[in-house]
Amino acid sequence: MTTGNLRKRVWHGGGKFERLDSSDDSDGINESLLNHNHKLADSSGRCLDVDDDERYWRERERNAELAWTRNFSHLLTQWGQCFTTVVIGSGSWLGAFLHRSLGKRQGSDEKVPVYDLSPLQEERLRKLQMRLQVPFDGTCFEHQEALKALWRAAFPDVELGGLISEQWKDMGWQGSNPSTDFRGGGFVSLENLLFFAKTFPKSFCRLLLKQEGKRATWEYPFAIAGINISFMLIQMLDLYSVKPKTLAGINFLKILAEEEMAFDLLYCVAFEMIDAQWLAMCASYMEFNEVLKAARRQLERELSLDDINQIQDLPAYNLLYQ
Repeated sequence: MTTGNLRKRVWHGGGKFERLDSSDDSDGINESLLNHNHKLADSSGRCLDVDDDERYWRERERNAELAWTRNFSHLLTQWGQCFTTVVIGSGSWLGAFLHRSLGKRQGSDEKVPVYDLSPLQEERLRKLQMRLQVPFDGTCFEHQEALKALWRAAFPDVELGGLISEQWKDMGWQGSNPSTDFRGGGFVSLENLLFFAKTFPKSFCRLLLKQEGKRATWEYPFAIAGINISFMLIQMLDLYSVKPKTLAGINFLKILAEEEMAFDLLYCVAFEMIDAQWLAMCASYMEFNEVLKAARRQLERELSLDDINQIQDLPAYNLLYQ
């Protein structure tokens, strides 16, 4: 494998990534690490004004949900399961999936149940919160070794020139020094990437190298997207609270009691969902923030299902390749 086989990297000239802010907005996400300063246009090429923005993205999300369903059908075909016809109804597998993942939405006025944490949940949540508080330190030997391990997992046949090298841009970092990109995610975001690479190497490489689907000319940067995902999950699951106040966060704690690495596994699922939404929305580089929000809403829906007891029960878990 050579880094020359990668697709075009995003341009980092005047469009520097912005750090995510942890304050709340209507979607729980303010600014992506990718800027979103651009004009939209409809199918006729007419520029849309600010009032058209919301209608535009509502239509994009509706189209993305339909495309999401098509992606799952295509995935099943790849698994070798033959379907002569697919009937979307209560008796079909696809109908059941749609009923579960799209039919049950978490409304803004939905009452969050009162609950108590078990001793095991308290302990595992405390350990996870301790992980989230560790900043990335480029002078720390352990952190340096984790970066080197990530490079070896991504490009096993390419020797890394150093911890500061232009080669890092091939993985989707902003510049030659990845240490400067961890401000928004801390060390846990590097741990998440490394866990993804080691646990699901085929999925990791497929997304890193953008090997499937009709891709945009300017693709989202893989490593920076990974930092976005770590931060998005922390917000979505309300992990800095003593007890999460969202239904997704409460259900996540139930999963955490069954699987200590639930956060890292959920990260892998979320990365696959981001890429699937990217392809479903036919998105380009400047639309990454909208893709992130759409994937978050889909993930919240799946985490709000009644029969989710482990990460493997999430419908989107089937997107992962071992």
